[in-house]
Amino acid sequence: MRRGIDLHRQQERAGWLFMAPTLAILAVVGFYPLAQTFATSLTDARMAGGEPTQFVGMRNYFDLLSLGPFWTAGLTTLVITAVSVAIELALGLGIALLLTSRMRWRGLLRAAILIPWALPTVVSARVWNYMLVDTYGVVNDLLVTRLHLLPEKVAWLAEPGLAPSAIIAVDVWKTTPFVTLLLMAGLQLIPAQTYEAAAVDGASRWQQFWKVTLPLLMPTILVVLIFRALDALRIFDAVWVLTRGQLGTETVATFTYRQMIDFRKIGFGSAASVTIFAVIAVFVITYLWLARAGMETEE
Repeated sequence: MRRGIDLHRQQERAGWLFMAPTLAILAVVGFYPLAQTFATSLTDARMAGGEPTQFVGMRNYFDLLSLGPFWTAGLTTLVITAVSVAIELALGLGIALLLTSRMRWRGLLRAAILIPWALPTVVSARVWNYMLVDTYGVVNDLLVTRLHLLPEKVAWLAEPGLAPSAIIAVDVWKTTPFVTLLLMAGLQLIPAQTYEAAAVDGASRWQQFWKVTLPLLMPTILVVLIFRALDALRIFDAVWVLTRGQLGTETVATFTYRQMIDFRKIGFGSAASVTIFAVIAVFVITYLWLARAGMETEE
């Protein structure tokens, strides 16, 4: 028993030793900019300001938290994140199940679905910008002229009630392939013998999905949710290209950009950036704590 514990500790030390160079690089590349941003957030620094920078302590954070537009941007970010991630998970799971089944042209379809994810977000958002135009856009032509699903053409990016939906649609189109790819990898790790045993016990395909596939795929689903939630919480490029943060689509990232670039409030914008990082860090730490508690419970 003692020998096994010593071997485990040696392996753990070896693992940390191999990871040390990577951790050192991450500390330099990641920690230094974060520390610099936090230091700037404690000042009244302005871009191209003639006055010297002064230390203001936590005043930027107090001003930020008392600002209504910041909370509105935060709520919009949470709504976009929740809706887009939920739709992506549902679509990704359905497509992953389809592409892991025995069907023709499966390899070609797997390559084709990666095209939206491979395109730069700015490029795909610009294409969707033209497609959603009310006068000559492809979307209105399809829904109104060809399929007759709408009575008249809609200005998707010019109405406050529709602009957030357009942002979500573009984000779903862009990142669903990434979700599908991860879920396909998780599905391929499920042993085929498990389904054979379930079939012998008389389980239908629907019962196999709920009793076998979904429970065994849950660790992968949690990884997908954490990755996509972290990415969606800092959504910027698609929103900026499509609406410039107008019409109820202002997110925390576009709010921060506007403060730092448009209003030249570097210190105030840095406080907003640190706030975003703090929210994401709490989210990640909570997830890791819950995952570790779950693993210890299983053991």
